[in-house]
Amino acid sequence: MFDLDRWQEIFSSIRSNVLRTVLSGFTVALGLFIFIVLFGIGKGLQNAFSEGFAGDAKNLITIYTGKTTLAYKGLQSDRNVTMNNDDYDFLINTDKEKVGASTARYAANLMVKYGKESGLYQIHGAEPGEQIIENRKIIDGRYINSFDLQRKQNVAVIGRMVQRDLIKNGSSVGKELDINGTMFKVVGVFSDDGGDRDERHITVPITTLQQMKKGSDTVNTAFITYSDKLTPEQAIKYGDELKDKLKSRKNVSPDDENGVRIWNNAKNMNDTFTFMAVLTAIVGFIGMGTLLAGIIGISNIMVYIVKERTKEIGVRKAIGAKPGGIVGLIVQESVVITVVSGFVGVAVGVLTLNLLGDSLEEFFIKSPSVGWGTIVMAFVALVFSGLIAGFVPAYRASRIKPIEALRTE
Repeated sequence: MFDLDRWQEIFSSIRSNVLRTVLSGFTVALGLFIFIVLFGIGKGLQNAFSEGFAGDAKNLITIYTGKTTLAYKGLQSDRNVTMNNDDYDFLINTDKEKVGASTARYAANLMVKYGKESGLYQIHGAEPGEQIIENRKIIDGRYINSFDLQRKQNVAVIGRMVQRDLIKNGSSVGKELDINGTMFKVVGVFSDDGGDRDERHITVPITTLQQMKKGSDTVNTAFITYSDKLTPEQAIKYGDELKDKLKSRKNVSPDDENGVRIWNNAKNMNDTFTFMAVLTAIVGFIGMGTLLAGIIGISNIMVYIVKERTKEIGVRKAIGAKPGGIVGLIVQESVVITVVSGFVGVAVGVLTLNLLGDSLEEFFIKSPSVGWGTIVMAFVALVFSGLIAGFVPAYRASRIKPIEALRTE
């Protein structure tokens, strides 16, 4: 392995057969390059698909009501179904161990003023769990808490765009907003991955907003996150159970799909897992096919190279070279070409993905990349294949008698 004469002989052989070397190296480099780019694009598709669900909690069940479409238990159809605080408490206490974060929400569009600035904004009356459910990040101050709810405090958490529109400069914490004629102290500012639209919302304690609405205990929507321990199938079943129990509580027909409605992210996630599994399988199949093509290519070229050097092998054997030395020389040369070409393929593949960056977002491909673990595995596979590809034909050629090798055309 560390024989200087052998290394000099290998490099002499490479210099003497540039075209042969380039052809064999190109096959390896191309195989790794295509493998890396394909896997990177596949990862980009996964990133873009996952980001589509990044706005809110992924394990979210949303429950809301509407008008009935069927008469039931003596009650007419086209009846408005309304949730209240007791209904929300009933839902979150139905199966406590399955519940994560949750919040009831009462929403209203109200005029908001600060100094000379004003605008119509969506006000959310909610609980502290809304921060987790909406995946909001506090960038100044704090979110509403249980103390605010109990005392029905006039406090508000505003989105980043509300701050930009109304307050503009400086910290917003401690400033007072006029919300529909009632003064609210700003206690926090949040950012939201959902974008500008979600950052134009204002959250206040639900108890405070309900009090502003003449003591109403109305709840527009119930948000419940299910436990991470539940499988998608179990979460789907849990959501259906909540819907059925609320229908029974509100005297809505089990066959009425409009009186009580539910949006369960578990169904979306189940579809997502299926899609991602299929996508990963397709990308993996194509990538492994490309890698296999590279392995076959280097194997074919090595067979040709050894056949071309059969006469040279005969001369070596005639002057006393041992079969093991001949095999070792050819295998080592094969590995050197494979390793160097592999590094070139990896470098060009990674560079291509870095240059692509987010330029393919319009094609639903975001931040294409490949983990180094995957690259190393592909690289090792090709190097090992190069070793085998060099060994098999070299071993066969080393078994030929010198006189037969010298007669080979």
